[in-house]
Amino acid sequence: MFKAEPHVTRLAFLASDRSEAQEARDALALRYGDAGAESAQVIVALGGDGFMLEVLHAHMASGRPIYGMNRGSVGFLMNEYSEDDLLERINAAERAVIHPLSMRAVDAHGTVHNALAINEVSLLRQTRQTAKLRISIDGKVRLGELSCDGALVATPAGSTAYNLSAHGPIIPLDARVLALTPISAFRPRRWRGALLAHTARVSFEILEADKRPVSAVADNFEVRDVLEVHVAEDRDKSMIMLFDAGRSLEERVLAEQFSV
Repeated sequence: MFKAEPHVTRLAFLASDRSEAQEARDALALRYGDAGAESAQVIVALGGDGFMLEVLHAHMASGRPIYGMNRGSVGFLMNEYSEDDLLERINAAERAVIHPLSMRAVDAHGTVHNALAINEVSLLRQTRQTAKLRISIDGKVRLGELSCDGALVATPAGSTAYNLSAHGPIIPLDARVLALTPISAFRPRRWRGALLAHTARVSFEILEADKRPVSAVADNFEVRDVLEVHVAEDRDKSMIMLFDAGRSLEERVLAEQFSV
């Protein structure tokens, strides 16, 4: 496991395939040097939120902090882009420690798929037919049948992404809870989801799976035709994200709750 050093001088630059991200990578590498991902103290990700998730997944095992700068279309997880004073910004940055969700999905062939999600694990109907889900928390059935387009479990860091679009709650990073949010629930129509302890284990059973097929998605990893899906926070894994002083992820999540 990588151990953070007190003063950062060695950076590695990774960029999405967008032209502006590639141009930024070249300019920054020329100005600050590129130590490579294996030798760098901090990895600088250039792109949008989707690319940040890719970098976090790819370098999760290394423990190296990730500092993002927005060179994409969406940048909630990114800092503002500037070529100036980059080392000073990184050394003064605030840290956010993120724990992913683990997903265990069993498909119609009996194959078990395991994946990690930084934002959310979502279940989605595959056809025009409404999905029917049975939801259990820590082994106890809490909702015998949910007719819906789908449902998701979101981390605090991911609560402002798909979860928010599905009218789920925004969760402060230190709240130690997960959001369980329905997607276009038809019956029970008034059920709006639940807030769960971060230790909760959420299980989904797909009802009438042959007639109403469902896919499971952990961030960008998809499994089709699932029969059951189990989701829990993985406290043994963590990622460090860096944000400019005064613009921490905690502050962004809080500010999002007052946006109009």
